Amino acid sequence: MDDNYKALLAKIKVFIFDVDGVLTDGKVLLLPNGEQVREMNTRDGYAIRQAMKKGYKVVIISGGNSEAVRTRMKYLGVYDIYLGCDNKIEALEDLKFSYDLKMDELLYMGDDLPDWEIMQQVSLPVCPADAAQEIKTISKYISPINGGQGCVREIIEQCLKIQNNWDYDTTLPAN
Repeated sequence: MDDNYKALLAKIKVFIFDVDGVLTDGKVLLLPNGEQVREMNTRDGYAIRQAMKKGYKVVIISGGNSEAVRTRMKYLGVYDIYLGCDNKIEALEDLKFSYDLKMDELLYMGDDLPDWEIMQQVSLPVCPADAAQEIKTISKYISPINGGQGCVREIIEQCLKIQNNWDYDTTLPAN
């Protein structure tokens, strides 16, 4: 893990997230009708919305192809959604071209081997605490929080605080 990841956080303008194992805990509930159900953390959703309100771009790049995931992300205001990606690098190239992005503006949070190649491309690869060992090895920051438990909120909040964009006044009395 890179001790200087906070300097990299200061340049981030785009958050890119995998879904299974990052926004979810990686488990899939299989219903009798064949439907696959995932669970997401509402605190991650809150942070995603806060980031977008401050002008950051949030992007989903996932190998999974769940319409429920697409619906949830659109509800949060995320419209750059790449599902069913066999080649995440192609999605990254499309994203860079569409928005004229620089690599030092990109953070990617992944948790498993399908994320390895794309994490090698961005300036700030990060992962949840329970990521695969190979992913931990290449991550410049490992969240202390597991996937689906608020690791997305944790990294977004860190970034926005470093850039003075986290809107929470700690001097206010608690309710």
